[in-house]
Amino acid sequence: MTRSAGLLIMVALAGVAIFLMIEGAPAITASGEATYGTDNIVVYVWPLLFGTLLAAIIAMIVAAPLAIGLALVISHYAPRRFARPVGYLIDLLAAVPSVVYGLWGLSVLAPNIQPVYAWLADNLGWIPFFEGPANTGRTILTGGIVLAIMALPIITAICREVFVQTPRMHEEAALALGATRWEMIRMTVFPYSRSGVISAIMLGLGRALGETMAIAMVLSVGFGVVTFNLISPQNPSTIAANIALNFGNASGTKINVLIFSGLVLFVVSFAVNFLGRWIAARGVVKG
Repeated sequence: MTRSAGLLIMVALAGVAIFLMIEGAPAITASGEATYGTDNIVVYVWPLLFGTLLAAIIAMIVAAPLAIGLALVISHYAPRRFARPVGYLIDLLAAVPSVVYGLWGLSVLAPNIQPVYAWLADNLGWIPFFEGPANTGRTILTGGIVLAIMALPIITAICREVFVQTPRMHEEAALALGATRWEMIRMTVFPYSRSGVISAIMLGLGRALGETMAIAMVLSVGFGVVTFNLISPQNPSTIAANIALNFGNASGTKINVLIFSGLVLFVVSFAVNFLGRWIAARGVVKG
């Protein structure tokens, strides 16, 4: 039964890949109106892939340190009566629908963070990331923050589990030698769980790459935009958000073009998740 279940998952995954390749193939030779006014499919997909990677990287920069810190608090610092409810609450974040995160980002986060963007533009505008103008909160940075909150539960859960699996004898030996709690964590917990933490971040990155509705609701996108300006109202869109926004009105070759962009996202997400699993498996073998 377990072999059948594993085989069924592989067949389903292969079926999705074959569908995307067959339906996306006509987009390779498409141009002009079929590719939404661009010269070819590469020119159309590249800005979307750039926006997808940029939003996901911002999310990981925000989520990874926070998730590791939360996991350490739950596993090594907080009393059990406090750590357990906090762990449950973090896990429950994964159950919140993405559209709710999108509504929160659009209605609450974007208006309240706009003054921060204005300050960044006025004081740090010489840095390309904060050139501005910061006249809206619906930016790629806001979208990255929303994605960070969405990826937080999976990263925290995995980090918490790998931190707890650190051999107790190693921790007690470090403490017996006079190490502080932080020194013990730095010398025993982090080296033992390095591969698990990296795989957790990679899996969180995979979640951020494929997110659709939240980022589509938060971003004020500009078509074909490629920029590192994080607080500009002209933002690069993501592949998933672009498909969600345009698929309903697409017809003919435009559908194939959108499916081809979905194939690109499928390959990138598969590669990221495969790399995360490989790192985790490599760490288990070494342990």
